[in-house]
Amino acid sequence: MIAALREKWHKTRLIGRLSNRWMGKMNQRIEWLEAGLRQSADWRSEAGVAPHQTIVIGNDRLGVDAAWRLIEAGTAILWRGDWQNARRLLLTLTTRVDRLPCPDKRPAGAAASFAQQRRVQARRASLLGLLLVPLAADYSIPLRRAQDVKQACSEAYGAGMADSLVSLRELLAVISAHEWRKKGIPVPALEGRIYPHFGVFSPLRGDYVDLVAAAPLPADCTLAFDIGTGSGILAALLAHRGIPALVATDQDERALRCAGENLQKAALTANIRILKADLFPPGRASLVVCNPPWLPGQPSSPLEYAVYDPDSRMLRGFLAGLAAHLTAGGEGWLILSDLAEHLGLRTRTALLTMIKESGLVVVGRIDTRPTHPKAKNAGDPLHAARAAEITSLWRLAAA
Repeated sequence: MIAALREKWHKTRLIGRLSNRWMGKMNQRIEWLEAGLRQSADWRSEAGVAPHQTIVIGNDRLGVDAAWRLIEAGTAILWRGDWQNARRLLLTLTTRVDRLPCPDKRPAGAAASFAQQRRVQARRASLLGLLLVPLAADYSIPLRRAQDVKQACSEAYGAGMADSLVSLRELLAVISAHEWRKKGIPVPALEGRIYPHFGVFSPLRGDYVDLVAAAPLPADCTLAFDIGTGSGILAALLAHRGIPALVATDQDERALRCAGENLQKAALTANIRILKADLFPPGRASLVVCNPPWLPGQPSSPLEYAVYDPDSRMLRGFLAGLAAHLTAGGEGWLILSDLAEHLGLRTRTALLTMIKESGLVVVGRIDTRPTHPKAKNAGDPLHAARAAEITSLWRLAAA
């Protein structure tokens, strides 16, 4: 069984490499007719949306009702009016989308409620993504009263090469990420801040960080691996706790740059080596930490890979390879929410079976309840599952 799991893990690595190439690397052209002339530009979509085939020009004379009819029909609107008016229009369209009735008002069970919420989110993203804005090659916005987004776009997309179109919704997300990157997110356990990059999971939830800060370190822990480091927050925390050497791995280029910047700001680069790798670096460590995506499911965009783990591939890969990367007496820390169990997406028995079949035993577990606002929002369609959620740090060792 262990051999079968490891074979599946190696297949997962290939899928991971393919999906990683997809993330943020679309290089397509989009075409439209304007003033009787055929126009084209680069098309930007972090969600992997294909270039729209039907595009009309919109400006300040376009009313909300007309705009709504267009996007309901699947027609994209390329905005040529005032920048601030475009933002107001998107806000109004967002309100209308959120008032649309759910496909099924009374889904049976948590799993059905979750599936319905995913459909609603996909519909929302599809409709609101149809309002487009232009970007010049230098990332200036050729619209009246446009704000300066050059630095935000450079951080998210890299150096500008040519004129492009992007959905206003995505561009606003790029701007928001830039603001988070400037001010950072306070992390009390780290006695500092983490500065997330666009496209990298932001550690807004402190519950799992506090678990890593409180768990007892293995005896004589001189080397630790942080698998799927993301922003680098757990590597920084482990170094802050006194582990003298760490290796932080990730497959995503943005995550590697983000982790490097955060560790540099924390003056921890001398203790931590950042490595591009599929899960594990070479060798063994006294402590191997992994915080995989918590929900098994198919991401609807590259940015969702931090939340959704197709067929639990990263979780299975970590468990299957863990024993081979632990020193004698070493521990693997798996940080995982049980939200998937409350949603009917995975059972506790299935998780324990994965652990056992990977040649591992549970030597301890630390639990905490989340304190984020969604856990207390009774209006959330998944409130019952979120209210019951427990986040755990599973302490694992080779059997």
